[in-house]
Amino acid sequence: MINGEDKIILTVAPTGAWPTKEDTPYVPLQPEEIADEVYACYQAGASIAHIHVRDDEDQASMDFKKFEKTVRLIKERCDIVLNLTTSGGIGLSDDIRMKPFIELEPEMASYDCGSMNWQHSTVFENSPKFLEKLGLTMQEKGVKPEIEIFDAGMVYNALYYLKKGILQGPLHFQFVLGAAGGMSATVENLVFLKSLIPPDSTWSALAIGKSHLPILFATLALGGHLRVGMEDNIYYEKGKLAKSNVEFIERAKRIATELGKEIATPDEARQMLRLKEKSSRR
Repeated sequence: MINGEDKIILTVAPTGAWPTKEDTPYVPLQPEEIADEVYACYQAGASIAHIHVRDDEDQASMDFKKFEKTVRLIKERCDIVLNLTTSGGIGLSDDIRMKPFIELEPEMASYDCGSMNWQHSTVFENSPKFLEKLGLTMQEKGVKPEIEIFDAGMVYNALYYLKKGILQGPLHFQFVLGAAGGMSATVENLVFLKSLIPPDSTWSALAIGKSHLPILFATLALGGHLRVGMEDNIYYEKGKLAKSNVEFIERAKRIATELGKEIATPDEARQMLRLKEKSSRR
């Protein structure tokens, strides 16, 4: 196995569900744009791409055809690990949320491990029934869940589903700090969340908005992996929009290098996360 102390898995989340061209003209929203951006990030060193798509009006969507085209365009150009969202909108049916990973069989997909009041405006629902169905279907398809954690209760949910066999270890967690309705983006919260997960787990972290860099530094210091990108932060620094997701990748690489770390290649990330062999993929 690759020594996880020396290698950092670097995920790019280029699109997300919220930024629009009015927020920043640089966010990629349609399949061709997303594929171009992912490929550029891959060339810059990204290990994984976390994929959201938009509809023809650039709104958050789980449109299967958009996923299909985006995945195809990326796979034609590079072998970056693909992680498809299951939460590209609010109030969608289970089948709509699950179809992209069921049909396209990426190596990873998101597993949002609980419901929450989202942005003080609506409910992001992930019912026990859905989470059981989601976990078992991911096992059936050989898709690794990225367990999205917005607050501490979601870690305990994951441990429950691990005990019940809905999830299989070793688990991979993504700590998402700073979302309104979830835990704030503080180093203390990050240390607390890390203390809750099984010792054989892998984990990554991000902070939404202005706390992006403090959490990035703390994550590296604590031995975690990184996620960057316009899904979480459209500003490179205060008052300055990032002109490409590549800028976030290159900065994360520089910081990791200063700490004596190397960015994992996609194949090294596959080994570290124990993903299904590429040869069995379409």
